[in-house]
Amino acid sequence: MRIKASVVWCLWILALLWQHRVVARFVVEKNNLKITSPRSLRGIYECAIGNFGVPKYGGAMIGAVIYPKSNQNGCSRFDGASPFASRPGGFPTFLLVDRGECYFTLKAWNAQKGGAAAILVADDRIEPLITMDTPEERNGANDDDYIEKINIPSALVSKGLGDSIKAALESGEMVNVNLDWREALPHPDDRVEYEFWSNSNDECGTKCEAQLGFVSTFKGAAQLLEKKGFTQFTPHFITWYCPQAFILSKQCKAQCINNGRYCAPDPDQDFSRGYDGRDVVIQNLRQACFFKVANESKKPWQWWDYVTDFAIRCPMRENRYTQECSDRVIASLGVDVKKIRDCVGDPDADVDNPVLKAEQDAQIGKGPRGDVTILPTLIINDRQYRGKLSRGAVLKALCSAFKETTEPSICLTPDMETNECLVNNGGCWQDKSANITACRDTFRGRVCECPVVQNVKFVGDGYTGCEATAQLRCAVNNGGCWKGAQEGRVYSACIDDHTKGCKCPPGFRGDGVHSCEDIDECKEKLACQCPECSCKNTWGSYECKCDNDLYYMRENDMCIGKYAASVNSGGSIIWIIILVTAIVGLAGYAFYKYRIQRYMDSEIRAIMAQYMPLDNQPEASVQSQQDV
Repeated sequence: MRIKASVVWCLWILALLWQHRVVARFVVEKNNLKITSPRSLRGIYECAIGNFGVPKYGGAMIGAVIYPKSNQNGCSRFDGASPFASRPGGFPTFLLVDRGECYFTLKAWNAQKGGAAAILVADDRIEPLITMDTPEERNGANDDDYIEKINIPSALVSKGLGDSIKAALESGEMVNVNLDWREALPHPDDRVEYEFWSNSNDECGTKCEAQLGFVSTFKGAAQLLEKKGFTQFTPHFITWYCPQAFILSKQCKAQCINNGRYCAPDPDQDFSRGYDGRDVVIQNLRQACFFKVANESKKPWQWWDYVTDFAIRCPMRENRYTQECSDRVIASLGVDVKKIRDCVGDPDADVDNPVLKAEQDAQIGKGPRGDVTILPTLIINDRQYRGKLSRGAVLKALCSAFKETTEPSICLTPDMETNECLVNNGGCWQDKSANITACRDTFRGRVCECPVVQNVKFVGDGYTGCEATAQLRCAVNNGGCWKGAQEGRVYSACIDDHTKGCKCPPGFRGDGVHSCEDIDECKEKLACQCPECSCKNTWGSYECKCDNDLYYMRENDMCIGKYAASVNSGGSIIWIIILVTAIVGLAGYAFYKYRIQRYMDSEIRAIMAQYMPLDNQPEASVQSQQDV
């Protein structure tokens, strides 16, 4: 039954690719392998990253290669207690084994148990590099869950390179290798885009268990990164077409919806019992629709809650893998069940489902990504992740995909990376007295970059020096300048404006950075040199007194009489008196003008009063003339 099902699935995959009119393209994800010795092998080679273990994404490892004298395929446990463990001060061991005879994962597990830091598998045939994958079922080891326990990185090397390394070791030469994953994933900006291609089927053996375990443990980190905008996550589901010739067959009807357009394998590959592939496709569609609805409501992280809750509340083994159970989970999360149903549509209709059609289109590789053919698959910044599907391993890969210095704080925890600023300050500039440093820890290492402290920007190369600039610069460690206090006085060589550098204040000389020394104005005859003067030096200044009760004029460095001093010192009072006199004079002049104007007005009115009655009484004037 399983052989027949496998043949059918091969035909379906070919039909899918034919309908898309593309050639299948599975991309082998690689990293660099650099041999530093011996000289005859020195250079950079490609190796394929295994789909298990923990690749050191964003980092590198240096080790010495060992090829065992026995058990050279690594299919059985190595004799002794950790025979490949490195000695103190020595290089970690990269164990080289031959391909064949057993699973790749079993080789890696035996190498790890033997104390190796990494495993290199030499191909046994001349061919392009392939991806070493995990087996579909547990097999070949006493530890049933050994695959999940593999923590060392693995890489497949070509037959030619493997033979060359063996020959060098046989001749007694030491082979040192640097495995470099720093550029294994693109890291263009401050947001990581990743996709998780999975399956709602929970009865597919080891891979399904690993997938469900990953979702439940990674949910918290995924939601935190999504809510804060550090990542953009999208879930996907693989579906296949049923070939036209098989649409009416029992297999297609049991494993497909929408008249053979979207199919998934039968969970137990037995069409006569249990749940069918059709049920899996519908639940995959419900999960995709849940994400669509949650994303439209600006809460895409709810997808993780739905998937984990569904796996707990609606497992296949308890016969609760149903739409009714799914609806209860959806309702408990406060999402509109009707919107999910509308998105799912009618599985029996002979029409395209827009959600699943988009999933099939996305399954075909574009650019550097390649086709998605392995379940589960994680794609980070359009590159397929390789390695164990665990919280720590995946989080490490996501962190390596951020542009340097933009990683969220979760990436800079001790269990995720090594803080290179802790050793010799990373070789960067620092001011220990002010606890200021140019060393910035990043996931890949460190950068030397002058900091911004209390809104004050420091500028410089970050290695040999950083200097505060702009206003308020004196507020941070006094701008890196000298500052002193004595005799109740405080002096600073920092000028709190837009200028740079340090300058000793008047009364001092020095570089302004490390020191400013008091100038003895008396001894150096820089002040208080008049004949009647007696000079006394003070810190940062001086005191000068005059004999015979004379007054000392500091600005002119001379002694004058008391009267002159009082005049001089009262200069401001004289100016005030002059100002008051001027104001009084102006006021008197204004009053004089006012009085003149009033007098002129009264005289004019008196003269006009003599003529106004003649003008106002014309009839009386005429009568008087007639009487005359």
